[in-house]
Amino acid sequence: MFRLEPRPAPSRLLTLASPLIALAVTVLVGVVLFTVLGKDPVAGLRMFFVEPLRNSYAWSELTLKATPLILIALGLAVCFRANLWNIGAEGQFIMGAIFAGGVALRASPDSPAVYVVAVLLAGVVGGMFWAGIVAALRDRFHASEILVSLMLVYVAEMVLSYLVYGPWKDPQGYNFPQTITFLDAARVPRLMQGLRANVGIFVALAAVAAFTVFLFRTYQGFQMQVGGMAPMAARYAGFSSRRALWTALLLSGGMAGLAGALDVAGPQGQLTPYVPVGYGFAAIIVAFVGRLHPVGIVFSAVLMSMFYIGGELAQSRLGLPKALTGVFQGLLLFALLACDTFIHQRLRWVAAK
Repeated sequence: MFRLEPRPAPSRLLTLASPLIALAVTVLVGVVLFTVLGKDPVAGLRMFFVEPLRNSYAWSELTLKATPLILIALGLAVCFRANLWNIGAEGQFIMGAIFAGGVALRASPDSPAVYVVAVLLAGVVGGMFWAGIVAALRDRFHASEILVSLMLVYVAEMVLSYLVYGPWKDPQGYNFPQTITFLDAARVPRLMQGLRANVGIFVALAAVAAFTVFLFRTYQGFQMQVGGMAPMAARYAGFSSRRALWTALLLSGGMAGLAGALDVAGPQGQLTPYVPVGYGFAAIIVAFVGRLHPVGIVFSAVLMSMFYIGGELAQSRLGLPKALTGVFQGLLLFALLACDTFIHQRLRWVAAK
């Protein structure tokens, strides 16, 4: 029989190269998948790895999808490093969009250009509020943050539906479940005329720098990680595991809420029932493929954005199902987990007795 045994010293080189190996495995499986579906594998792979980088418009769309993924994954990386499993970032994303939308709807033609800052801050508050519920239940009642955060996703979706079908519905919107289009003062400025890319990408890159400093250059970041991963050791050293819990979840919720605010105040420009598109769940893969490191998350988010755009192109040009995007995302995650398993453990044959 076969048995997995821990390796005495896992290869550092293979550990760093694991995401690239996982990507190569994903591509190979993708070739087989396209062949089975009766499509040209070269044309299929071009949709995912060439077309999303082909011109300025493609890069613009790439940044729009990468921005929320970077922000949400940064917050999740903090949680995961603190041994907290926030699976409900999608709900915090939705709640951030709702709070931001509520502030955006109050804008007037006389509102100053800086009004959009209030919109984004409202999104941060909304995400932190939703994550704070998870933190409070975990802190007070030892409730599982996995179940609580995940269930709150569906609550957030129902709150969004109630608002866009009810009190916030555009009275001149031909009965469509949507708010009015936000005024310019409540919209995120675009980088270039004719393209949808906006300043959100710079907000995301600034967050990458800030989280890098926080995690690896501050005593507070060190305390948070130790408090989450080794509560007893942290308590002995005088660190607070409760502080780690609240810091990690509030940071994660705030980043997801900011991503939601940038999405509705940017390319969408209004609230609709279709605000949730799965960024909160995809960001879990982004965080792990990026090795829970802010810089790695940037490259991982770009790759995941290519999968999103490639899936849309494969659907429109090759007639493939839209679910292909999720297939590639899942393949990448499972390939990464398999690589990590065999890097840290070895398969050994043990004779049956």
